[in-house]
Amino acid sequence: MTTVKKSGGRVLVVGGFGAVGATVTATLGDWFPGRAVPGGRHSGVRVDVTDPAGFGTALDALGDVAAVVLCVEPPDGRAARVCLERGIHLVDIGATPRLLDGVAALHDVAVGSGATAVLSVGVAPGLTNLLAARAHDAVGGADRIDITVLLGSGERHGGDAVRWTVDGLAAPTSGARPARYALPGHGTRTAHPFPFSDQHTLRATLGVPDVTTRLRLDSGALTAVLFGARRTGLSRAARHPRVRRALTACFRRVHVGGDGFALRADAWHGDRHAAYALTGRAQSRVTALVAAHATRAALDGGLPTGVHHIEQLHALSGLPETLADQGVTLHRPMDTRTW
Repeated sequence: MTTVKKSGGRVLVVGGFGAVGATVTATLGDWFPGRAVPGGRHSGVRVDVTDPAGFGTALDALGDVAAVVLCVEPPDGRAARVCLERGIHLVDIGATPRLLDGVAALHDVAVGSGATAVLSVGVAPGLTNLLAARAHDAVGGADRIDITVLLGSGERHGGDAVRWTVDGLAAPTSGARPARYALPGHGTRTAHPFPFSDQHTLRATLGVPDVTTRLRLDSGALTAVLFGARRTGLSRAARHPRVRRALTACFRRVHVGGDGFALRADAWHGDRHAAYALTGRAQSRVTALVAAHATRAALDGGLPTGVHHIEQLHALSGLPETLADQGVTLHRPMDTRTW
């Protein structure tokens, strides 16, 4: 397969009109005027990642695509292969372990074509991975990592994000139990085990045998309803397509709470313990900014070829500080007394 020339090429943002994609397109458009183009099945550049052959034809027709940002989840890794075989950089905000593993398996394809793929991009996964990596390093290599995610239930999320959350509620629970942690600006809160992909990824990338991610919403009432219902059989009921569609429609209409989020990563090695936390507003916007920064790093040639999760890329390790001017605050271990 003939590879494209990276410098000066366009960036195709698939799902570029959604809650995340619109901000990715706008941000990259500011940095690379005229080069960021939104695409989707119904608007902008017409592309459909569920049709790999057609997707490849669309990329070939555009001719000068240097990078693709996936703001929607394809059903499998074939759309990623279409990009990487052509030497096109890929930034994927997907959060499903099965799909991330499918793209990770394309590492040699990416190296062979000179392309870079960045996975675990966003808030959770994404910034959670970076916090976990810092805590891991602070204790000299962790035996156990706990990640706590508090999301604002008042924010309006895109359809894919809501469907992913419903799928998570429907998934069988692990053996982990709820836990209480202090979160900056929110006090001490109880969070519940939830199948974020970061806990799956970090076991491999950091070599930590025990990683658990827990979720709660800023609304205590809504958190109690969701996870209480899960204990009483919601997870089983939500596996039925009709129930899942009904829950997705309901959650898209319910906006109780604010738009702030808080993340915390704790690491232990024997009796050594370190914790980092991060706070911000508008999870969808910050996810988009993380994706935009990853894309810029790939276009600027600052990332190695191959497929990498965000915590494996030194050039992106400073993103918590980089995003400070966007309202993101990093809370270092010495700040734990004030959490």
